[in-house]
Amino acid sequence: MHELPKHYDHAAAQARCQELWDSKRYWHADPDQQGEVFSVVIPPPNVTGALHLGHALNNTLQDILVRTKRMQGFVTLWMPGTDHAGIATQAVVERRLLEEEGVSRHDLGREKLVERIWDWKAQYEKRILGQLRDIGASCDWDRTRFTLDAQCEKAVRETFFRLFKKGLVRRGKRLVNWDTFLQTAVSDDEVFHEEVKGNFWHIRYPVIDPQPGEPVEVTVATTRPETLLGDTAIAVHPNPTAAIRSLIGELQGKLEQAPDKEKADIETAIESLQNRSETVLVELEKLAQMAHDGRQVELPLLGRTIPLITDEWAKPEMGSGCVKITPAHDPNDYDVGIRHQLPMINILNPDGTLNSAAGQYEGLPMKKARTSVVNDLETAGLLLEVEDRVIELAHSDRSKTPIEPYLADQWFISMADLAEPALNAVREKQIQIHPERYAKSYLDWLGEKRDWPVSRQLWWGHQIPIWHVSDVTREELEDTFSKDTFVAWTPDDEQSDDRNPKGWFVCSANETLGVTAINGKPLIRDPDVLDTWFSSALWPHSTMGWPTDTELLKRFYPTSTLVTSRDIITLWVARMVILGIFNTGEIPFHHVSIHPKILDRYGETMSKSKGNGVDPLDVISLLGADALRFGMATMATETQDVRMPVEFQCPTCTARIDQTNQNRTKARITCPKCNEDFRTQWATEESDLALPRGAAVSERFESGRNFSNKLWNATRFVLMYLQDESQTASTPDFSKIVEFPLEDRWLLSRLSTVAAEVSDNIEHYHFAEAARILYAFAWDEFCSAYLELCKTRLNKPEQKNQACQMLLLGLDTILRLLHPIMPFVTEEIWQSLSQDHGIRQYPWDTNPIPPSVMVASWPQPPEAWKDPKTENQFKDFLEIVSGIREIRSRQNIPPRKFVDVSIRTPSDKIFLLTPMKSAIEAMAVCNVVGLANDVQPVAGSAEISAADCDIFIDLADLIDVDAEINRLRRELERLDKAIKSKKSKLHNEKFVSHAPPAIVQKEREQLVEFEETRKKQGVILKELQTRKR
Repeated sequence: MHELPKHYDHAAAQARCQELWDSKRYWHADPDQQGEVFSVVIPPPNVTGALHLGHALNNTLQDILVRTKRMQGFVTLWMPGTDHAGIATQAVVERRLLEEEGVSRHDLGREKLVERIWDWKAQYEKRILGQLRDIGASCDWDRTRFTLDAQCEKAVRETFFRLFKKGLVRRGKRLVNWDTFLQTAVSDDEVFHEEVKGNFWHIRYPVIDPQPGEPVEVTVATTRPETLLGDTAIAVHPNPTAAIRSLIGELQGKLEQAPDKEKADIETAIESLQNRSETVLVELEKLAQMAHDGRQVELPLLGRTIPLITDEWAKPEMGSGCVKITPAHDPNDYDVGIRHQLPMINILNPDGTLNSAAGQYEGLPMKKARTSVVNDLETAGLLLEVEDRVIELAHSDRSKTPIEPYLADQWFISMADLAEPALNAVREKQIQIHPERYAKSYLDWLGEKRDWPVSRQLWWGHQIPIWHVSDVTREELEDTFSKDTFVAWTPDDEQSDDRNPKGWFVCSANETLGVTAINGKPLIRDPDVLDTWFSSALWPHSTMGWPTDTELLKRFYPTSTLVTSRDIITLWVARMVILGIFNTGEIPFHHVSIHPKILDRYGETMSKSKGNGVDPLDVISLLGADALRFGMATMATETQDVRMPVEFQCPTCTARIDQTNQNRTKARITCPKCNEDFRTQWATEESDLALPRGAAVSERFESGRNFSNKLWNATRFVLMYLQDESQTASTPDFSKIVEFPLEDRWLLSRLSTVAAEVSDNIEHYHFAEAARILYAFAWDEFCSAYLELCKTRLNKPEQKNQACQMLLLGLDTILRLLHPIMPFVTEEIWQSLSQDHGIRQYPWDTNPIPPSVMVASWPQPPEAWKDPKTENQFKDFLEIVSGIREIRSRQNIPPRKFVDVSIRTPSDKIFLLTPMKSAIEAMAVCNVVGLANDVQPVAGSAEISAADCDIFIDLADLIDVDAEINRLRRELERLDKAIKSKKSKLHNEKFVSHAPPAIVQKEREQLVEFEETRKKQGVILKELQTRKR
């Protein structure tokens, strides 16, 4: 007879399970297999990366869906792969080359740098894919894709060519986030903001030829004085008076509705606006009129003349009411520049130094230019004031250097026409986003239909398939490419005359054009690569073979669900929908499940650079992959973000030390429990590196580890009673449920209810609720209650067989329902059961029990098993047992010491609880001496309420009477204060008349509850005091 080891070894189990799943390829999807399809594509992790908590959360949730659907009989495909992550990967490799070899990319050249990056990819892709397998991701590992592999590359060229041919790809000036260190544009998701100490510089702009009564200068405040060198206008609001009045009106409306605590702030804001009306508004109205008249001001230091314009971007309620407009270096100013057709003067070189447009400041880096500009303004008497100010400064996530808004020549995709079908797909619910509130983010962003700049000044990535040729005619192009349907061209200047020789952009869907020149005129390929998000946007269909109409594409596209984080709804989700519809005519997925973002205890985003994260691999090593996965599932609520406290674990004594802002970046920490030192990720000194490493972990994962152990021990208990082989010979006769013992009918009903609830919650992406339901049922009801209730029957030969089979049924069902969340421990137990009890079959099994729970049928207990009355009966029973146990624990009563318990219960529950009396006594280690609606407590009783019952535990011989009297006095003081507070609130006419009726009623009910409790506790105190005398 097989026996489980005493302790669950998660590391050994994970290795065995992986070997089983891989050897049988249970994760493989066959397009020819019959059945309903479920398909997902993995959000591809960066090839440079290591597994972090975001990956762990995202892939755990995907795997829960995939494993569930596989067990439910769907033909299931989970497409894995990695992203080449252009800027991230190139930045890492360039940094390594500089640190280790002292060479830059320019020293190596494009071809050799790309070779080095491919070598890096080969090493690190294997690492992160291995880590995904470590957490149990059941992807179809035979189909792993890479965004730069031949298949994806073909899809990228084909898509770009189609867009180009339709006139949707164009070249022009666009404002981008510019990384001056890496000298490339970066996408919005590669930018983070950090608060830094800065200043507001108030600068005078002289008015040209001021008329009598007009302002002679305009004052503007800026946090970036050096950018004034690129100013092309000063803006004032077109109707300052109306704008101020409108704001005052809005605030007065808020004031009427505001609670008292907020009114003072609103009144102060109104007063401030009224003061501005008297002090600033007159001059702003004059400036607005001057702007309408076409007046101008002089640009400080450079002496250029720039116009005074009116635009609502200027806020009359803020600062001087005027703003400088620098269209080439600020996104809001760029929009103003477009509206007013202003010149856009770029003052920057790609490396962040100033160019010739900056006049005498040419060649200076931005920081030095700021110092020089400020000094010169002060010397010229044009610097009015300098304020200290904390500002949010944008940084590149790749180089960690400040971002510069930068007007650059870019290839961009025109979104005006492309966006509409993608908008309709969500508006019309063809694609459903869960939670639904995130649909607004998608629609708002995409509704702006902003052009998408796709050029990146890098060498690693999909090189843009466009060549340029000069001084040739259209006829020459047609002669050269007339037989190639995969080549298209367009003039490089919208003003060009097609009949004369000129410059052309030539695009190809093939790897090359097949020629290098046209009549001696060279074809020069654009050196830039495409934004990484371009290839990622094709991921759902490119990974399945598009543009070829493969069997995989026909069978599994559109995919079923995309699981992703809220922060890439716009950058990735929207673009996948856009290009999916553009290329295939179909949406890429039917559902999008958005999971929360994990923050630390202080609400900060976790990151390696901050030192405030938890390494999932540490959790797997210390607690097991199932502990990690269960913790991740419990965090997948519908909240926007979830906070997770982080602790260091001492490697010497395993004590936990809270990670704080003060210690999280220390190289060495001393454990307060054992006084031994350990190192952290920040250790660099040889003396620190010699110390043992203290992993960063979180208590959020402990419950998963404990849950695994609980299941393991429950299985050992069940197997102990299944040692007699005759116990495996039959299954319960489910046609005779009405004859089953009460606890068996309850278990069958709970299995049916729990299976339905878990199925429904997973189906609707309520992962945390599914995990909670399973945990509560398996731990509290099956392991703690049903196993205890079975013990008497297990020792009676005539009842043992059915009890064993019911235990096996319960355990089998739990293993199947829990497998998607905790695959390793469930598989390990399944394998153990299969050795001696593999011949079992339940109503949802159409075939014999399979060799792996991964391919077992999903439990679908019959509706006939449901018995709400019995479930409610047991719910009350378990609550009462829990209440008695709570008192025992609180009073430190020895585990085997029986106590007398009296239960005062409503009349309608007496007949339900009476049959449970012996079970209550067995599970709560007590004697139920009273069960009626008029039970009164004896002196010295402890009281607790549960299941609408009052439970009294006689502690006369077990408690310190003096201590209990003191405790009750403190409790009565607390209740007196609560009662006084409630009465005060309910006597407040303003509260009663203005608060919602439901809130008022709740307050009244709580007052009654407090008064009743106070009365009961007072009686007990009086009896104890009498007894004491």
